[in-house]
Amino acid sequence: MLSARSLFQEIVDDDRSYQLFCSIAASGETQGGWENARIAALVPQSLAGLVPKITRHGADEDKHGRIFNGLLHKRGLDPVPVPPETDYTMLLERAGIGLAHDKLRRDEPLTEYDILVYLSHSRVTEQRAADQMNMLVRHFGDHPEVGKAVRIISADEDNHLAYCHEELLRLARAGHAHTIQRTLRECALAEIAVYRDVSLAVMEHMGRILRWPRAKSAVLAAGIHAVYAYERAAGRRRMVRLAMPARRDAMGGPAETAPVL
Repeated sequence: MLSARSLFQEIVDDDRSYQLFCSIAASGETQGGWENARIAALVPQSLAGLVPKITRHGADEDKHGRIFNGLLHKRGLDPVPVPPETDYTMLLERAGIGLAHDKLRRDEPLTEYDILVYLSHSRVTEQRAADQMNMLVRHFGDHPEVGKAVRIISADEDNHLAYCHEELLRLARAGHAHTIQRTLRECALAEIAVYRDVSLAVMEHMGRILRWPRAKSAVLAAGIHAVYAYERAAGRRRMVRLAMPARRDAMGGPAETAPVL
């Protein structure tokens, strides 16, 4: 029987598929760390209170990259190049979601609108990250090799999501509600398409490495398309809904360093 647990167990048990999985994850987290660091450096004066939180967000992402690289090192593996078709962050940028890297490389202050775009993009992508990590914690939270890593990262992703909700609600009360809702809808529609494409690409690479039968690959591809269809029709609503989180000021302290796994 195919399940998320059995599929991830296959990936973890094989060195080559595990190497690719950790490399893709480390690359995406490290890229997110760079983006948040640049945004923190360019925040407009009117929103200067966000700087410590965005800085911590970036530090957390950097920490996650180090954790995934640490998992590779622990098994005696090196990172491998990330296939472009599996690069979630790059593909989101190409789809026009979030802040363009060209903008972030310039030493020009961002606008308040730019920060609304950043937070809306983060609210959508952090929902995806939190859901994925919560699933891994359910199935692998006690795993001797990856359990500690997924628990740490999952807790951070929950904090990131809470922070996005709280800050977007604050900005909505300040008069930006319409812009935020429009941007959230645009981000969600683009993200679910990119997630589908990346999922198909990752499964194709894993299938070749693990020599999955054609029928198994077809079933997995059909499942990915079914998730996309559901999210396109209704599931994306949970990505655009805003609610005050139970944990307030989730990003109010310094980031923790990456642990020894």
